Formats: sequence, structure tokens, C-alpha cells
Amino acid sequence: MESRIAQIGIIVENTDSAEKINSLLHDYGDFIIGRMGIPYRKRNISIISVILDAPSDIISSLSGKLGMLPDVSIKTVYSKLR
Repeated sequence: MESRIAQIGIIVENTDSAEKINSLLHDYGDFIIGRMGIPYRKRNISIISVILDAPSDIISSLSGKLGMLPDVSIKTVYSKLR
């Protein structure tokens, strides 16, 4: 299956979801190129950027699981590079 480059932007509005997010990212660790997390204490949120090199169905699966978590917003952007 064809691999794609994608970025998942995650905004966490409640730190209670952090453990589940970390568990999901660990499960998909073989596909993660890099990850950066920034706590924004002034607004009491965290912003996480995850870069993947994976088949589209893997990226969609992770995005869907993250998007179903309470107090978590995500957006996935795919590279045009194939």
C-alpha cells in the first residue's frame, strides 16, 4: 500500500485525555516521524503536532481515534507528495 506524509494537529483542552493520546501515539509509533508538544499555560491547553509517513488507512485510523476523545480537536493535512 502507498505511503503518505501527513501532519495531525491536536489541541487538548483537558489534560485528562493526555494518557489516552500518548497511548494511541505509542501504538502508531512505527509510522511517526516526529512529534512536538507545546503546553500553552495561559489558555490551559496543549497543542501537539504529529508527523507521519504511513498508508492513508493508518493515518485515517489514528486521526479518527484521536478525534473521538473528549476535549480533543484534531485536523489532518496530507502532503501532495506521493
